[in-house]
This record gives sequence, C-alpha cells and structure tokens, in this order.
Amino acid sequence: MEISLLNVRIAFEKNDVVTDEIGNHTNAWSEFYSCMATVGGEGGKESFVASETVDDTDLTFTVRFCRKISEIDNLNFRIRFRDELYNIQSVDHMNYKRKSVKFKCQKVRR
Repeated sequence: MEISLLNVRIAFEKNDVVTDEIGNHTNAWSEFYSCMATVGGEGGKESFVASETVDDTDLTFTVRFCRKISEIDNLNFRIRFRDELYNIQSVDHMNYKRKSVKFKCQKVRR
C-alpha cells in the first residue's frame, strides 16, 4: 500500500450507551479513532422516494491496519468524512495480511 494515496482524514465513531444524571440510558456516538484513508467509488446515486430526491452515495475507505482498526465492525461503528456520515456495510480485511482494511459504506439518510 502506497502511503501517498492516504490523502483524506476520516473519523470512526462508536455507538455507546450513555447514562445521564438521573439514570436514563440513551445511545450516543463518540469518536473512537481518526486516521488517514484512501477514498474510492465516489459515484453518487440519486433516487426518488415519495417525490423526494435521496442521495445514496456508496464509498469505500481503505486504511492501514492497526490494533484499533481491527476492533471495528459494521454494527457498532460509522465513519465521518467531510462532515457527512456513512454507515459501514462491510469490512474487508484484505486476505488478513495485516496491511490494510477496506470499509464499504453508504451515506446516512438524514
């Protein structure tokens, strides 16, 4: 993997259960890890749902392997890139060579 291709910063956010001062449990997103990545597949898709245009952008993010990255799964984590949120659909460990990890993501509808 060429280091010069890692040209954008992304942040991984983790979904945690937080308890407030009176004991209520709520879900909250907190930043878990931030690193440099390569972005691929920037073809945007738009679809029409109930007379509304919906942006369904699919992106892939490739990052270098590290211990923090190995903890990330597609159920409890999401990616923040350029103030947009992306749900992780799949995690590809690239044949488990411990060199890089690829995340296939879809833009979060708000």
